[in-house]
Amino acid sequence: MPPEQAAVGHIVSVNISETKGVRKTPLPQGELAPDVGLKGDAHSGTWHRQLSLLAQESIDYMRGLGLDVHPGDFAENVTTQGLSLHTLPIGSRLMLGAVEVEVTQIGKECHTGCAIRQQAGDCIMPRQGIFARVLNPGMVRPGDQVLLKRLGPGEG
Repeated sequence: MPPEQAAVGHIVSVNISETKGVRKTPLPQGELAPDVGLKGDAHSGTWHRQLSLLAQESIDYMRGLGLDVHPGDFAENVTTQGLSLHTLPIGSRLMLGAVEVEVTQIGKECHTGCAIRQQAGDCIMPRQGIFARVLNPGMVRPGDQVLLKRLGPGEG
């Protein structure tokens, strides 16, 4: 996909929790840092899953199944709208406002006894959530543009 055709979306919500496997609380803004992810979040640290993202479209799908769910309920740090996140290949680069992130993983195994699955009856993160590492520091907030900077290796 050439840059002039890069898909554009926006951030719906920035979410944080002090514990893994629980619903996250929306923030007015969040600070992202390389080798950290979202500062203050349970998933932050020097590993490949520094930041979790889920599309609002995935949440809306679960709502269509009758669940009362909202951004952050699936433990994602950043809820986006306008991009089919789970179809991006590993290595893809996104701009979240002024912060560049690289997709490192698509989906994941659900935590044993996950509070989200227990409360909601299902969890979409294992199928449609993505994970990324943060490449440069900056603040992100709802309304910031999400830009597909480039697809992963061997794509486009």
